[in-house]
Amino acid sequence: MDLKSYLPKKQEVIDRFLKNYLAAKKVNSNCPKKLYKAMGYSLMAGGKRLRPILAIASYETAGGKSKNIIPIAASLELIHTYSLIHDDLPAMDNDDFRRNKPTSHMVFGEAVAILAGDALLTEAFGIIANTPAKPEILIKIINELTHACGTRGMVGGQTADIIFEDRKIKEKDLFYIHTHKTGALIRASVLIGAIMAEAPPDTLSALSKYGEKIGLAFQIIDDVLDIIGTKEELGKSPGADIIKGKNTYPSIYGLEESKIKAENLINASLKAIEDFDLKAEPLREIAKYILNRRN
Repeated sequence: MDLKSYLPKKQEVIDRFLKNYLAAKKVNSNCPKKLYKAMGYSLMAGGKRLRPILAIASYETAGGKSKNIIPIAASLELIHTYSLIHDDLPAMDNDDFRRNKPTSHMVFGEAVAILAGDALLTEAFGIIANTPAKPEILIKIINELTHACGTRGMVGGQTADIIFEDRKIKEKDLFYIHTHKTGALIRASVLIGAIMAEAPPDTLSALSKYGEKIGLAFQIIDDVLDIIGTKEELGKSPGADIIKGKNTYPSIYGLEESKIKAENLINASLKAIEDFDLKAEPLREIAKYILNRRN
């Protein structure tokens, strides 16, 4: 399959949904104008829409055919965008640029940026709740995302990342940070597509393992790119991890060993879905793309 055509097509579908979501009266009619602008500014600032696309690809792999996966997938982008807004804040990573544009707090101020992130996270669950699907399926999806985004996932990982800044940590602590702050939402993105398709337990297990492996590989490659990437590729200044004293795979294992670890994880992800048919080709190609990406 041609990933170069697959990704833009799916990205266009997600972007169309997000534009329609922002244009809906129930979103913008009772929302303070500055907050609404801040939400839209970060949500439509670009990005690969990888998490929504993973959900769609997983849904298709598991035999799903309805378009009802689109709102579920798009909700992931609201959650991801919220995390980026908060991650860029002065109290967190204090970044001035994201996707080659000034970060939300640089444009709208810190308070509105925080509230825009809060709004996007909350709205994501509203989108899910209003998706035409079996209530028990939606509850499973909400439960999975709550796990991935909260103390047992992204928030827990981000907290550990901040606590351990400028401190030498053990390998198990680095593994915890990366699998939680980044890997948890990527794994959940894959898993909720399969849940939406009502996949059997063995399929869910295989896709969960696939998502877990690519999630960690994604963050390792992020660590590598922070060293070897350019400002244009990263959308922000490279070398930020070193300046902030972040614990990364290259800081503990070195650059080349980190690349090997990422490659091994991608191979393991492909192994997890090796028995799947051709419908899983997008997932296979996305795994390879994660390993070789430059932004």
